Amino acid sequence: MENNNIDFIDIWKQQKVSEPNIEELLNKLKQFKKSSLQKLILSNIIFLATSGFVIFIWYYYQPQFITTKIGIVLTIFAMVVFVFFNNKSFSIFNKMDNTKNNNDYLQTLMTLKTKQKYMQTTMLGFYFITLSIGICLYMYEYTSRMTTVWAVFAYIITLAWIGFNWFYLRPKINNKQQTKLNELISKFENVTKQLNEKE
Repeated sequence: MENNNIDFIDIWKQQKVSEPNIEELLNKLKQFKKSSLQKLILSNIIFLATSGFVIFIWYYYQPQFITTKIGIVLTIFAMVVFVFFNNKSFSIFNKMDNTKNNNDYLQTLMTLKTKQKYMQTTMLGFYFITLSIGICLYMYEYTSRMTTVWAVFAYIITLAWIGFNWFYLRPKINNKQQTKLNELISKFENVTKQLNEKE
């Protein structure tokens, strides 16, 4: 009868451990940075264009109610504050260019994760609340000229759209961003761990 006792530990030790592909990881980081910067620039353009459009409406239509003017100011204020804090990410991305080793990359990604979480919770919450109040105040002057049914319908449609963005689109976008960043962090942690074990 043949001896079926196999030494799995010995076989495991004889296997070649795959070298961490740092170049591939750095390329992924570069793609992530490029994609994030493009989204940041695009959001700046959209917010700037929207603010310009809102100011144009104020100038062209000359609203009479103080609520309309307060609504416009709140809407623009919400966008300006959000863009201001969101643009602080530029400095974090620039820091990646000056990074020398894996630990620095990892630290920069962790800083970005903290920043991203703050933007996705505190700042996005502030943005949606301020923007919603601003839009509702802005609408009051125009809905006051409608029948009650149409005025209520206009507010329901507007609030439904805001709710859809808050409860559906926002979590979906946030989860996608977090997943990409968490994958990068996890890979850099693994590479750093493997390189430390070799030293």
